Parts: sequence; C-alpha cells; structure tokens
Amino acid sequence: MPTASPALDTDIAPRLRASVMRLHRRLRHTAAGASAGLTPTRLAVLHTVVRAGPIRLSELAAEEGINPTMLSRVVGDLTDSGLLDRVSDPDDRRAALVTATGAGRQLARRMRRERTDVLMVALSALSSADRRRLEQALPALEQLADALKAGP
Repeated sequence: MPTASPALDTDIAPRLRASVMRLHRRLRHTAAGASAGLTPTRLAVLHTVVRAGPIRLSELAAEEGINPTMLSRVVGDLTDSGLLDRVSDPDDRRAALVTATGAGRQLARRMRRERTDVLMVALSALSSADRRRLEQALPALEQLADALKAGP
C-alpha cells in the first residue's frame, strides 16, 4: 500500500520565496555591475545571452519575460555599450541573433566571481552544521528551480 506524502507546511513556500528574493537582491549588486552603470534588467539580459547565446531575440524575450519592444531597447543599449552584438540569423534572415562580445563575457564573469566571493564569505560565517544542511538541500532546490522553469 503506497504511503501518503505528509501534508505540505503552508509556511514553507512564503519563507522560501522571501529568502530566495533577499539572497537575490543582496547578490545582484556588484562593483562590476555598478561601474558599468547597468540596470537589473540589462544585467539579467547580459547574463542570459552569455549563458545561452547566440540566442534569437524571441527566445531571449521569452526567457527573460520581457516584451519584445522593451527587449529591443535593452539589447540596443547593451549593443551601444559594446557588451552585445546583434546579427542576422544565418538560418532565417528575418530573425536576429544576439551574442555577447568579449567585453560582455568578461563583465559577466567578473560579476559572477564577485557574487561567488560575497557568498563564500557569508557561508564561511555559518556553522559547519548549517553549511552541511545547505549542501544537502541543494539537489532539492535545483530540482525545484527546474520544475518552476517548466511552468506551474
């Protein structure tokens, strides 16, 4: 006979959401990003293009949840800043592909490194037991992130 899953504690979802958002806000601000003068939206688009590029504008809009008009402005600003390149898709000349320039990849790497360093300092301040619990929770958090990416 299958065993029933225990009831979901309704306090978990809001606490997890609030914790993830606080972590995100505190890690989002980096010296590299500030010196580049980029908004959170521009930073997010840059990171997505670095990770997934070359990427079509339509795919980028869907990935970032940004309307195409706003995305076109953001990509234009990042292109003008020398962080992205916009080229015609060789498979469909009507579509455009966006790729990161060397400067864009370098800035994204610097920001990732700064965020990782900040997180490492904060993690080192935790007890070894708390660090172990976080490590044990990672597979479940990664699975949760994948499930949310697939949709509700």
